[in-house]
Amino acid sequence: MPETTSPPRLRSLEFHSPLSPERAQRLVDRLARTEPARVLDVGSGWGALLLRLLDAAPGATGVGIDLNAVDLARGREIAAVRGLADRVEFVEESGIGTGRGPADVVLCVGSGHALSDVPPPDHLAAAFAALRGLVAPGGRVLFGEGFWERTPTSAELARMWPDAAAHDHVGLADLVDLAVAAGFRPLWIETATDDEWEEFESGYQADVEEWLAANPDHPEAAELREKADRHRATWLRGYRGFLNMAYLTLVPVGGL
Repeated sequence: MPETTSPPRLRSLEFHSPLSPERAQRLVDRLARTEPARVLDVGSGWGALLLRLLDAAPGATGVGIDLNAVDLARGREIAAVRGLADRVEFVEESGIGTGRGPADVVLCVGSGHALSDVPPPDHLAAAFAALRGLVAPGGRVLFGEGFWERTPTSAELARMWPDAAAHDHVGLADLVDLAVAAGFRPLWIETATDDEWEEFESGYQADVEEWLAANPDHPEAAELREKADRHRATWLRGYRGFLNMAYLTLVPVGGL
């Protein structure tokens, strides 16, 4: 029978970003080779990448911070199932001015905005400065951030999210330059593929779409249907082909 409750939140996604399990494992393997003792995940959500890293680095403990209590609870559930509950903590708190560093590995994937309240276009420099203060000497930062493949025109921006602006993102080369200016060297630069984006965008909507198909007359259906249709149009008619995701593995230069 059709469900009567609201749809689950993002349960069809392993990662809250366009990130394949194969790429995630490559990233984790590189980070684990540094034998970290302490891992910090800023804007962790349910901590999918954090938990993979703790699996690969058995001597490490980790902390994930986020403001979404539902996602944090999901992270605790997953950690318990995987036998990692005694090595990880999920905390509901802001990343702005966090005192959780220094950490040997700092993960910040799609969460640069969580490190400061500086608006675009200076938000990225502020994020890199904050990360520079959170990573231990000789440590690693994994920074995932959107960038423009091509700067969209005003007409193209109008088909994206509300109030979308060209300064919301920079190009890939400028993104890397900002990391270097903040005192990092880029060890690895990689970007999401079309397949990863399609997997992410479809998974992002899948739980809601399945629920809507089963519950067309539910009191919440009209609002959820409008929201899902708007998001799909924003992707397919808006930022698809313009916005991409970079995964930068960074090492700090010198000591702090």
